[in-house]
Amino acid sequence: FDRGYISPQFVTNAEKLIVEFENARILITDQKISTIKEIVPLLEKTTQLRAPLVIIAEDLSGEALATLVVNKLRG
Repeated sequence: FDRGYISPQFVTNAEKLIVEFENARILITDQKISTIKEIVPLLEKTTQLRAPLVIIAEDLSGEALATLVVNKLRG
């Protein structure tokens, strides 16, 4: 895991170019995530808890990445 942010859209502090969260839930996996259905249960739970989710994965791409970026842009 030596890649950093997979998309600049996830930066929460544009001045410092960092991501800052309080009480975040963290998903760490050595798997590649490419479809949103792979993480829907976790997304639903963190939404219900109103908790941010930090994903550390081998790769995040395709539909999963696109959906997460759109959701971030929508707030």
